[in-house]
Amino acid sequence: MELSLMDISLKVILGFFLLFFITKILGKTTINQLTPFDFISAIVLSELLGNGIYEERVTLFYIIYTVFLWGILMILMEKILLKYKGFRAFLEGNPSIIIRDGKIDRNQLKKNRMNINQLLSLLRQSEIFSVREVAFAILESNGSISILKKSKYQKVTNKDLQLPEQPTYLSSTLIIDGEILEDNIKALGFNETWLSSQLATNGVNSSEEVLYADWINNDGIYIIPYHK
Repeated sequence: MELSLMDISLKVILGFFLLFFITKILGKTTINQLTPFDFISAIVLSELLGNGIYEERVTLFYIIYTVFLWGILMILMEKILLKYKGFRAFLEGNPSIIIRDGKIDRNQLKKNRMNINQLLSLLRQSEIFSVREVAFAILESNGSISILKKSKYQKVTNKDLQLPEQPTYLSSTLIIDGEILEDNIKALGFNETWLSSQLATNGVNSSEEVLYADWINNDGIYIIPYHK
């Protein structure tokens, strides 16, 4: 026996309002604030509802019961997490300082299964286009990044200081994990001989000693060596 359109419609309408109700109870959490536990819970809840809609043996009562039971478990878990901070840290994880005093912490990157490219992407999303601007960067438990800029890079507008506008240059990454990005160097109009000279000037013998390096036209080269 196949489900009628009326049965499917009733289940969809009921499921819509049940999810809306549970969402209102759980509070206003944005996508950026979702923890791994919240994300998995949302997927499981949607699967429970989705499978129930097209299964003819699942009546409206079972859909109501299943969604409400899962919602109650989520609410209880939220209350437990609020009351017991240690359990919250175990389940959701703790923030990790991935840049400390301007230096990238490779151990924390490995611990959080993150590479330099992913770090640079997160920085760019926060309008940071060079690691040199960062004093501290904290990877939050929800995957977002919080940044404290070095004092000289913190925002003070030219208008505030009554200064003329200066040209803005985009940083170009030269080295990541000891590997030279030849295309970026060529795009700048330089070559590897120039790069070797820049490294030598800064006391670095080889690109293999460099965790990260970039170049900005009005600020020169910035190098982060491997720290053993």
